[in-house]
Amino acid sequence: MSLPVSSPSPAIGRVVTAMITPFTADGALDLDGAQTVADHLVTSGTDTVLVHGTTGESPTLLGDEQWDLLRVVLEAVDGRATVMMGSGSNATATAIRSTERATEMGAHSLLVVTPYYNRPDQRGLVEHFRTVAGVTDLPIVLYDIATRTGRAIEVPTLAALAEVENIVGVKDASGDGAKPGDVLNATAGAPGGFGVWSGADELNLAILATGGVGIISVAAHLVGRELAEMVDVFATDPGRAQQLHLACLPLHRALFNQPSPAPLKGAMNALGLPAGPVRLPLVEASPEATRAVTDALDAVRTSLAATSSSQGSS
Repeated sequence: MSLPVSSPSPAIGRVVTAMITPFTADGALDLDGAQTVADHLVTSGTDTVLVHGTTGESPTLLGDEQWDLLRVVLEAVDGRATVMMGSGSNATATAIRSTERATEMGAHSLLVVTPYYNRPDQRGLVEHFRTVAGVTDLPIVLYDIATRTGRAIEVPTLAALAEVENIVGVKDASGDGAKPGDVLNATAGAPGGFGVWSGADELNLAILATGGVGIISVAAHLVGRELAEMVDVFATDPGRAQQLHLACLPLHRALFNQPSPAPLKGAMNALGLPAGPVRLPLVEASPEATRAVTDALDAVRTSLAATSSSQGSS
């Protein structure tokens, strides 16, 4: 029996990639590189390209850089996939302005992170997210990552926010294995539907097994086809999904052996994909960290090739 799985919004796919922001060697925004990376992601199985997220070094983008980035990625994608914009902030007024502008520019959906550093309580979170959602008709995914923000979005809070029709899900990077299931139970019957996307690649399979709708991935820059296949076949061939997940697991971990996205950018540069440096306060990945990623990527290919060969001869 196949499991019924669908996104609560057609504007958001099941494989979302949190795209890096390419920079030139001198640290300037590389718009041509951004278009190349966006095209690479779409042709490798990405349904939705997320720009101006943490993997895109959003805190370091200055002035109009985030809007230039959104513009060129929309052009590069050109209807072949959708584009999600990270419009969150720890200032509600700033998040409102960013949300309004992203909507005007043609983004298809939005990712809104928990306000960071000022650590509002759960009442403040409800008011913040409701206020931001009220200025757009676009579907919004909340981003729950207490390790970066200092404040988790608690399950009752997510249940309350699911009553807002255009708040359609959460990117779960909580690290709490039980939380996705609790969230899905608490938000069942939400007016706009409510889904959970895995926000940590090493938990992709576990969250899919719990009922998650898809993944918001970093590793899809390198193993997009494998992750897209994993998500696609999970409902009908969980054994194959498990093979794919286990093959990619060392890569998922290697990508975070130093602060992300430095190891990813190092590997992309080594593979000839435009990435460039990271911006301070991040520093370049060490040669050892970059090698760990490229070695893990080679191991993915070797593992899956051996699996395919074994199945073909059986």
